[in-house]
Amino acid sequence: MGNLRSIEWAAFRDLSPEEKTPYLGDNGRIFHTLYAQQFSRAQLDNLGRLATRIRGIAKSKEGMLFLKSLLTHKRAMLYFTQPSTRTFLSFCAATEILGMPHGEVRDRATSSELKGESAEDSVRTFSSYFDLIIMRSELGGLAERMAWVLSNADRPVPVVNAGSGKDQHPTQALLDVYTLQRSFERRGGIDGKHIVFVGDLLRGRTVRSLACLLSNYEDVELTFVAPPSLQMAREILDQLDAHGVSFRLTDELLSLLPEADAVYMTRVQDEWDEVSGESAAIDVSRYSLGRGELDRLKQDAIIMHPLPRRNEIAIEVDADPRAMYWRQMRNGMWIRTALIATVFGCEGEIEAYDAGTMV
Repeated sequence: MGNLRSIEWAAFRDLSPEEKTPYLGDNGRIFHTLYAQQFSRAQLDNLGRLATRIRGIAKSKEGMLFLKSLLTHKRAMLYFTQPSTRTFLSFCAATEILGMPHGEVRDRATSSELKGESAEDSVRTFSSYFDLIIMRSELGGLAERMAWVLSNADRPVPVVNAGSGKDQHPTQALLDVYTLQRSFERRGGIDGKHIVFVGDLLRGRTVRSLACLLSNYEDVELTFVAPPSLQMAREILDQLDAHGVSFRLTDELLSLLPEADAVYMTRVQDEWDEVSGESAAIDVSRYSLGRGELDRLKQDAIIMHPLPRRNEIAIEVDADPRAMYWRQMRNGMWIRTALIATVFGCEGEIEAYDAGTMV
Protein backbone atom coordinates (compact mmCIF):
# COMPACT_ATOMS: atom_id res chain seq x y z
CA MET A 1 0.00 0.00 0.00
CA GLY A 2 3.05 2.24 0.20
CA ASN A 3 3.12 5.18 2.56
CA LEU A 4 0.03 6.90 1.17
CA ARG A 5 -1.79 6.34 4.45
CA SER A 6 0.65 8.76 6.04
CA ILE A 7 -0.24 11.82 3.95
CA GLU A 8 -3.43 13.73 3.24
CA TRP A 9 -4.66 13.86 -0.35
CA ALA A 10 -4.25 17.62 -0.75
CA ALA A 11 -0.65 17.45 0.46
CA PHE A 12 0.18 14.48 -1.78
CA ARG A 13 -1.51 16.01 -4.84
CA ASP A 14 0.64 19.14 -4.62
CA LEU A 15 3.98 17.30 -4.57
CA SER A 16 6.14 16.89 -7.66
CA PRO A 17 6.33 13.37 -9.18
CA GLU A 18 9.81 12.92 -7.68
CA GLU A 19 8.52 13.93 -4.25
CA LYS A 20 5.61 11.50 -4.57
CA THR A 21 7.87 8.53 -5.35
CA PRO A 22 8.56 7.46 -1.72
CA TYR A 23 4.82 7.15 -1.16
CA LEU A 24 4.25 4.73 -4.05
CA GLY A 25 6.27 1.75 -2.87
CA ASP A 26 5.80 -0.91 -0.21
CA ASN A 27 9.00 -1.52 1.76
CA GLY A 28 11.10 -0.80 -1.31
CA ARG A 29 8.84 -2.76 -3.69
CA ILE A 30 6.84 -1.14 -6.49
CA PHE A 31 3.19 -0.94 -5.43
CA HIS A 32 1.49 1.81 -7.48
CA THR A 33 2.77 2.66 -10.97
CA LEU A 34 1.80 6.26 -11.70
CA TYR A 35 4.71 8.25 -13.16
CA ALA A 36 7.81 7.66 -15.21
CA GLN A 37 9.79 9.69 -12.65
CA GLN A 38 9.22 7.08 -9.94
CA PHE A 39 11.59 4.58 -11.61
CA SER A 40 15.29 4.56 -10.82
CA ARG A 41 18.07 3.30 -13.08
CA ALA A 42 18.37 0.17 -10.94
CA GLN A 43 14.64 -0.54 -11.22
CA LEU A 44 14.73 -0.09 -15.00
CA ASP A 45 17.67 -2.47 -15.27
CA ASN A 46 15.95 -5.04 -13.02
CA LEU A 47 12.66 -4.85 -14.92
CA GLY A 48 14.47 -5.25 -18.23
CA ARG A 49 16.38 -8.29 -17.02
CA LEU A 50 13.20 -9.84 -15.59
CA ALA A 51 11.28 -9.22 -18.84
CA THR A 52 14.05 -10.98 -20.77
CA ARG A 53 13.97 -13.93 -18.36
CA ILE A 54 10.20 -14.19 -18.73
CA ARG A 55 10.28 -14.11 -22.53
CA GLY A 56 12.92 -16.86 -22.50
CA ILE A 57 10.91 -19.04 -20.11
CA ALA A 58 7.75 -18.53 -22.18
CA LYS A 59 9.36 -20.13 -25.25
CA SER A 60 8.57 -23.62 -23.95
CA LYS A 61 5.24 -25.17 -22.98
CA GLU A 62 6.65 -26.14 -19.60
CA GLY A 63 7.90 -22.61 -19.03
CA MET A 64 4.57 -21.09 -19.96
CA LEU A 65 2.77 -23.45 -17.58
CA PHE A 66 5.15 -22.36 -14.83
CA LEU A 67 4.46 -18.67 -15.51
CA LYS A 68 0.72 -19.31 -15.58
CA SER A 69 0.93 -20.85 -12.10
CA LEU A 70 2.36 -17.72 -10.47
CA LEU A 71 -0.70 -15.51 -9.99
CA THR A 72 -3.75 -17.73 -10.39
CA HIS A 73 -4.83 -16.55 -6.92
CA LYS A 74 -4.95 -12.87 -8.00
CA ARG A 75 -7.40 -11.02 -10.26
CA ALA A 76 -6.87 -7.92 -12.39
CA MET A 77 -9.36 -5.26 -13.47
CA LEU A 78 -8.78 -3.44 -16.78
CA TYR A 79 -10.71 -0.18 -16.56
CA PHE A 80 -10.14 1.41 -19.99
CA THR A 81 -12.65 4.19 -20.61
CA GLN A 82 -10.38 5.85 -23.19
CA PRO A 83 -9.98 4.08 -26.56
CA SER A 84 -7.01 1.72 -26.69
CA THR A 85 -5.90 -1.27 -28.72
CA ARG A 86 -2.22 -1.97 -28.01
CA THR A 87 -2.09 -1.04 -24.32
CA PHE A 88 -5.30 -2.93 -23.54
CA LEU A 89 -4.32 -6.11 -25.39
CA SER A 90 -0.78 -5.92 -24.02
CA PHE A 91 -2.07 -5.89 -20.44
CA CYS A 92 -4.57 -8.66 -21.27
CA ALA A 93 -1.70 -10.79 -22.54
CA ALA A 94 0.50 -9.92 -19.56
CA THR A 95 -2.14 -10.99 -17.03
CA GLU A 96 -2.81 -14.18 -18.99
CA ILE A 97 0.90 -15.07 -19.07
CA LEU A 98 0.94 -14.90 -15.26
CA GLY A 99 -2.33 -16.83 -14.91
CA MET A 100 -4.35 -13.87 -13.61
CA PRO A 101 -8.06 -13.88 -14.47
CA HIS A 102 -9.16 -10.40 -15.49
CA GLY A 103 -12.32 -8.35 -15.83
CA GLU A 104 -12.80 -5.31 -18.02
CA VAL A 105 -14.84 -2.17 -18.53
CA ARG A 106 -14.11 -0.35 -21.79
CA ASP A 107 -17.21 1.80 -22.15
CA ARG A 108 -18.92 3.87 -19.47
CA ALA A 109 -22.21 3.07 -21.19
CA THR A 110 -21.88 -0.51 -19.90
CA SER A 111 -21.16 0.57 -16.30
CA SER A 112 -23.06 2.34 -13.54
CA GLU A 113 -21.41 5.57 -14.62
CA LEU A 114 -24.27 5.72 -17.14
CA LYS A 115 -26.53 6.12 -14.08
CA GLY A 116 -24.41 8.93 -12.69
CA GLU A 117 -21.90 7.00 -10.60
CA SER A 118 -18.55 8.80 -10.35
CA ALA A 119 -15.41 7.28 -11.83
CA GLU A 120 -13.98 7.28 -8.30
CA ASP A 121 -16.86 5.18 -6.97
CA SER A 122 -16.56 2.81 -9.94
CA VAL A 123 -12.89 2.14 -9.24
CA ARG A 124 -13.55 1.78 -5.53
CA THR A 125 -16.16 -0.86 -6.44
CA PHE A 126 -13.69 -2.73 -8.65
CA SER A 127 -11.25 -2.91 -5.75
CA SER A 128 -13.76 -5.07 -3.86
CA TYR A 129 -13.45 -7.80 -6.48
CA PHE A 130 -9.95 -7.45 -7.92
CA ASP A 131 -6.37 -7.37 -6.64
CA LEU A 132 -4.93 -5.01 -9.27
CA ILE A 133 -6.52 -2.03 -11.03
CA ILE A 134 -5.08 -1.15 -14.46
CA MET A 135 -6.71 2.03 -15.65
CA ARG A 136 -6.68 4.26 -18.71
CA SER A 137 -8.69 7.46 -18.69
CA GLU A 138 -8.94 10.75 -20.50
CA LEU A 139 -9.23 12.32 -17.05
CA GLY A 140 -5.85 13.64 -15.97
CA GLY A 141 -4.94 12.79 -12.39
CA LEU A 142 -7.58 10.07 -11.93
CA ALA A 143 -5.07 7.22 -11.52
CA GLU A 144 -3.14 9.25 -8.94
CA ARG A 145 -6.31 10.04 -7.01
CA MET A 146 -7.43 6.41 -7.01
CA ALA A 147 -4.02 5.22 -5.81
CA TRP A 148 -4.40 7.45 -2.78
CA VAL A 149 -8.03 6.42 -2.20
CA LEU A 150 -7.30 2.70 -2.45
CA SER A 151 -4.21 2.94 -0.25
CA ASN A 152 -6.43 4.43 2.44
CA ALA A 153 -9.18 1.82 2.02
CA ASP A 154 -9.65 -1.27 4.18
CA ARG A 155 -8.30 -3.37 1.32
CA PRO A 156 -5.40 -1.58 -0.38
CA VAL A 157 -5.05 -2.46 -4.08
CA PRO A 158 -2.21 -1.41 -6.42
CA VAL A 159 -3.05 0.91 -9.32
CA VAL A 160 -1.26 0.91 -12.68
CA ASN A 161 -1.64 4.07 -14.75
CA ALA A 162 -2.13 2.89 -18.35
CA GLY A 163 -2.58 6.44 -19.63
CA SER A 164 -3.95 9.43 -17.74
CA GLY A 165 -5.26 12.41 -19.69
CA LYS A 166 -2.40 14.33 -21.29
CA ASP A 167 -0.22 13.66 -18.24
CA GLN A 168 1.69 10.39 -18.30
CA HIS A 169 1.85 6.89 -19.75
CA PRO A 170 4.53 5.25 -17.57
CA THR A 171 4.24 1.68 -18.83
CA GLN A 172 4.63 2.87 -22.43
CA ALA A 173 7.82 4.58 -21.27
CA LEU A 174 8.94 1.30 -19.68
CA LEU A 175 8.48 -0.60 -22.93
CA ASP A 176 10.24 2.19 -24.82
CA VAL A 177 13.24 2.00 -22.49
CA TYR A 178 13.21 -1.80 -22.75
CA THR A 179 13.28 -1.46 -26.54
CA LEU A 180 16.25 0.90 -26.27
CA GLN A 181 17.99 -1.45 -23.83
CA ARG A 182 17.67 -4.39 -26.21
CA SER A 183 18.50 -2.37 -29.31
CA PHE A 184 21.68 -0.90 -27.82
CA GLU A 185 22.87 -3.82 -25.68
CA ARG A 186 25.81 -4.40 -28.06
CA ARG A 187 26.55 -0.67 -28.31
CA GLY A 188 27.15 0.14 -24.66
CA GLY A 189 23.53 0.57 -23.67
CA ILE A 190 21.46 3.77 -23.62
CA ASP A 191 24.16 5.94 -22.06
CA GLY A 192 25.56 8.49 -24.48
CA LYS A 193 22.90 8.00 -27.14
CA HIS A 194 21.13 10.74 -29.09
CA ILE A 195 17.34 10.32 -29.11
CA VAL A 196 15.30 12.48 -31.50
CA PHE A 197 11.60 12.94 -30.69
CA VAL A 198 9.36 14.04 -33.57
CA GLY A 199 5.77 15.25 -33.92
CA ASP A 200 3.15 16.19 -31.35
CA LEU A 201 5.38 16.51 -28.30
CA LEU A 202 3.10 18.86 -26.37
CA ARG A 203 0.21 16.43 -26.05
CA GLY A 204 1.97 13.11 -26.54
CA ARG A 205 2.08 11.58 -23.06
CA THR A 206 4.35 8.78 -24.33
CA VAL A 207 7.14 11.22 -25.20
CA ARG A 208 6.67 13.14 -21.97
CA SER A 209 7.04 9.95 -19.95
CA LEU A 210 10.01 8.60 -21.93
CA ALA A 211 11.89 11.91 -21.80
CA CYS A 212 11.59 11.82 -18.00
CA LEU A 213 12.81 8.20 -17.82
CA LEU A 214 15.84 8.97 -19.95
CA SER A 215 17.11 11.33 -17.27
CA ASN A 216 18.28 8.13 -15.51
CA TYR A 217 20.98 7.63 -18.15
CA GLU A 218 24.36 9.29 -18.52
CA ASP A 219 25.26 11.69 -21.31
CA VAL A 220 22.07 11.14 -23.28
CA GLU A 221 21.20 13.90 -25.72
CA LEU A 222 17.55 14.62 -26.50
CA THR A 223 16.33 16.64 -29.47
CA PHE A 224 12.68 17.66 -29.73
CA VAL A 225 11.51 18.25 -33.30
CA ALA A 226 8.04 19.76 -33.56
CA PRO A 227 6.06 22.69 -34.93
CA PRO A 228 6.27 25.52 -32.37
CA SER A 229 2.63 25.03 -31.33
CA LEU A 230 3.28 21.33 -30.50
CA GLN A 231 6.73 21.59 -28.92
CA MET A 232 7.59 19.82 -25.66
CA ALA A 233 5.97 21.29 -22.54
CA ARG A 234 8.03 23.62 -20.39
CA GLU A 235 7.45 21.52 -17.28
CA ILE A 236 9.22 18.53 -18.89
CA LEU A 237 12.09 20.71 -20.09
CA ASP A 238 12.46 22.11 -16.57
CA GLN A 239 12.68 18.56 -15.19
CA LEU A 240 15.36 17.68 -17.74
CA ASP A 241 17.23 20.85 -16.81
CA ALA A 242 17.06 19.90 -13.16
CA HIS A 243 18.65 16.52 -13.94
CA GLY A 244 21.35 18.00 -16.15
CA VAL A 245 20.04 16.36 -19.33
CA SER A 246 21.25 17.93 -22.58
CA PHE A 247 18.41 18.83 -24.97
CA ARG A 248 17.53 21.17 -27.80
CA LEU A 249 14.35 22.30 -29.54
CA THR A 250 13.93 22.66 -33.30
CA ASP A 251 11.40 22.36 -36.08
CA GLU A 252 13.94 20.92 -38.55
CA LEU A 253 14.19 17.13 -38.88
CA LEU A 254 16.22 16.27 -41.98
CA SER A 255 19.53 17.74 -40.85
CA LEU A 256 19.31 15.82 -37.55
CA LEU A 257 18.76 12.35 -38.97
CA PRO A 258 22.46 11.54 -39.55
CA GLU A 259 23.17 12.26 -35.85
CA ALA A 260 20.34 10.20 -34.38
CA ASP A 261 20.77 6.86 -32.62
CA ALA A 262 16.99 6.57 -32.23
CA VAL A 263 14.16 8.51 -33.87
CA TYR A 264 10.90 8.43 -31.92
CA MET A 265 8.01 9.40 -34.21
CA THR A 266 4.54 10.44 -33.05
CA ARG A 267 1.26 11.37 -34.71
CA VAL A 268 -0.60 14.65 -34.29
CA GLN A 269 -3.03 14.00 -31.43
CA ASP A 270 -5.97 16.01 -32.70
CA GLU A 271 -8.35 14.24 -30.32
CA TRP A 272 -7.16 16.84 -27.80
CA ASP A 273 -8.00 19.80 -30.06
CA GLU A 274 -9.92 22.42 -28.11
CA VAL A 275 -11.45 23.60 -31.37
CA SER A 276 -12.43 21.00 -33.94
CA GLY A 277 -9.96 20.88 -36.82
CA GLU A 278 -7.37 23.22 -35.33
CA SER A 279 -4.54 20.72 -35.94
CA ALA A 280 -5.39 20.52 -39.64
CA ALA A 281 -3.52 23.78 -40.28
CA ILE A 282 -0.19 22.18 -39.27
CA ASP A 283 2.05 20.97 -42.11
CA VAL A 284 2.89 17.50 -40.81
CA SER A 285 4.76 16.48 -43.98
CA ARG A 286 7.91 18.05 -42.50
CA TYR A 287 7.71 15.64 -39.57
CA SER A 288 7.53 12.31 -41.39
CA LEU A 289 9.78 9.43 -42.44
CA GLY A 290 9.81 7.86 -45.88
CA ARG A 291 12.34 6.18 -48.15
CA GLY A 292 14.29 9.39 -48.68
CA GLU A 293 14.68 10.02 -44.95
CA LEU A 294 15.91 6.45 -44.38
CA ASP A 295 18.93 7.17 -46.55
CA ARG A 296 20.02 9.84 -44.07
CA LEU A 297 19.86 7.57 -41.03
CA LYS A 298 22.85 5.70 -39.62
CA GLN A 299 22.82 1.99 -40.37
CA ASP A 300 22.62 1.14 -36.66
CA ALA A 301 20.00 3.74 -35.77
CA ILE A 302 16.47 2.63 -34.81
CA ILE A 303 13.01 4.01 -35.54
CA MET A 304 10.34 3.92 -32.84
CA HIS A 305 6.66 4.86 -32.67
CA PRO A 306 4.10 4.28 -29.89
CA LEU A 307 1.37 3.67 -32.52
CA PRO A 308 -1.22 4.17 -33.86
CA ARG A 309 0.32 5.96 -36.80
CA ARG A 310 -1.19 7.90 -39.64
CA ASN A 311 1.17 9.00 -42.41
CA GLU A 312 4.17 10.12 -40.34
CA ILE A 313 5.91 6.82 -41.15
CA ALA A 314 5.45 5.48 -44.68
CA ILE A 315 4.44 1.82 -44.98
CA GLU A 316 7.61 1.01 -46.94
CA VAL A 317 9.66 1.86 -43.85
CA ASP A 318 8.22 -1.22 -42.10
CA ALA A 319 10.53 -3.57 -43.98
CA ASP A 320 13.68 -1.70 -42.94
CA PRO A 321 15.61 -3.56 -40.20
CA ARG A 322 15.89 -0.26 -38.27
CA ALA A 323 12.11 -0.09 -37.83
CA MET A 324 11.50 -1.20 -34.22
CA TYR A 325 7.87 -0.22 -33.65
CA TRP A 326 6.43 -3.71 -34.13
CA ARG A 327 9.04 -5.17 -31.77
CA GLN A 328 8.29 -2.26 -29.48
CA MET A 329 4.70 -3.50 -29.17
CA ARG A 330 5.77 -7.03 -28.29
CA ASN A 331 8.30 -5.67 -25.82
CA GLY A 332 5.35 -3.98 -24.11
CA MET A 333 3.76 -7.33 -23.31
CA TRP A 334 6.96 -8.62 -21.70
CA ILE A 335 7.82 -5.52 -19.68
CA ARG A 336 4.25 -5.23 -18.40
CA THR A 337 4.39 -8.89 -17.41
CA ALA A 338 7.63 -8.15 -15.53
CA LEU A 339 6.04 -5.13 -13.84
CA ILE A 340 3.02 -7.10 -12.61
CA ALA A 341 5.25 -9.94 -11.46
CA THR A 342 7.34 -7.42 -9.51
CA VAL A 343 4.31 -5.80 -7.88
CA PHE A 344 3.28 -9.21 -6.53
CA GLY A 345 6.80 -10.32 -5.59
CA CYS A 346 7.29 -13.12 -8.13
CA GLU A 347 10.83 -12.17 -9.20
CA GLY A 348 12.53 -14.73 -6.96
CA GLU A 349 10.46 -17.64 -8.27
CA ILE A 350 11.06 -16.58 -11.88
CA GLU A 351 14.81 -16.22 -11.36
CA ALA A 352 15.03 -19.57 -9.56
CA TYR A 353 13.10 -21.35 -12.31
CA ASP A 354 15.24 -19.74 -15.00
CA ALA A 355 18.44 -20.69 -13.19
CA GLY A 356 17.22 -24.28 -12.81
CA THR A 357 16.41 -24.65 -16.50
CA MET A 358 19.89 -23.42 -17.43
CA VAL A 359 21.72 -25.97 -15.24
